[in-house]
Amino acid sequence: MIPLELSIGAIMLASIIIYALTGGADFGGGAWDLLATGPRRAAQRKLVAEAIAPIWEANHVWLIVVIVLLFTCFAPAFSAIMIALHIPVTIMLVGIVLRGSAFAFRAYGISSPGMRKTYERVFAISSMVTPVMLGIVLGAVASGAIRVDLTTGRVMTNFFDAWLAPFPIALGFFTLALFVFLAAVYLILETDDPGLRADFRRRALMTAVVVGILAWVTLGVAHSAAPRIYAGLTRQPWSMPFQIVTGLTAVAVILSLWFRYYAAARALAILQVTLILLGWGLVQYPYIVPPDLTLYNTAAPISILRPVLIILSLGLLIIGPAFWWLYSIFKGHQADRQASDAGEAGAHEQ
Repeated sequence: MIPLELSIGAIMLASIIIYALTGGADFGGGAWDLLATGPRRAAQRKLVAEAIAPIWEANHVWLIVVIVLLFTCFAPAFSAIMIALHIPVTIMLVGIVLRGSAFAFRAYGISSPGMRKTYERVFAISSMVTPVMLGIVLGAVASGAIRVDLTTGRVMTNFFDAWLAPFPIALGFFTLALFVFLAAVYLILETDDPGLRADFRRRALMTAVVVGILAWVTLGVAHSAAPRIYAGLTRQPWSMPFQIVTGLTAVAVILSLWFRYYAAARALAILQVTLILLGWGLVQYPYIVPPDLTLYNTAAPISILRPVLIILSLGLLIIGPAFWWLYSIFKGHQADRQASDAGEAGAHEQ
């Protein structure tokens, strides 16, 4: 029987993956709003807004799930993270609030052109800052720099050393690149306009290369700055096969984009990001905050874990169909665009 602690930890990892695939792409869209260029700049920004508008608030559900489960089921780990990393966590949360507020005010507020421009800048900049902070938090947690006295529960790390370090910062920019890449791939299927598709195809190809470069940079930094992470990614029995599959998936994404098989590119990009985060989770296990706090020595009593797992199961029966209905209403039009992929790819090959 799977331990309750491990089951809840797996749900937290799955929620992080879903949040990256949904909310992460929303942040990436905000980055493309800031980076919109060329004669179709206004159309690019309009496409980003139309793609994000129906779903961006709902996508935050998965981040809330992670925070609530961490607080309820692994309180010592929650406390250690929030104490040692309260600065980047606060910046990240402020970025989420500013991004959402600016997006709403820009779309629905009655304001002057100057204020609208201000909302646009706040939306775009916070969309880029927040993923960097999220990556920094994950990198600081995984690096092993946060130390906790298991006898007293006191956090021994100061407020800066754990996250103002090469590995968390490298992972922060890698996270931003990953979200921007996802957004570019998704946005291709959000429009029928050939010009906009070409714009985001080029952006997706460029950011795919950037993601690959930053992945190697982050791994290289981990060699000295986060040796436990480096060892987990390179020296475990599963490491090399896992890395090869992830690398081949990344290459397959680039080939699908190059030959204009956009639906396949999106599916492969989703798989690539899932594999990256799954690899992080495998390396992290059994720790939540290495090297002191694990799933097992921070877990709440069974009397708490069991009801939480039951409530999560019941909640999934509600939220699962709700999300399916939401996406089918607002994203169902993508089916027609996917159906045309083969014809478009074939036309370019002739």
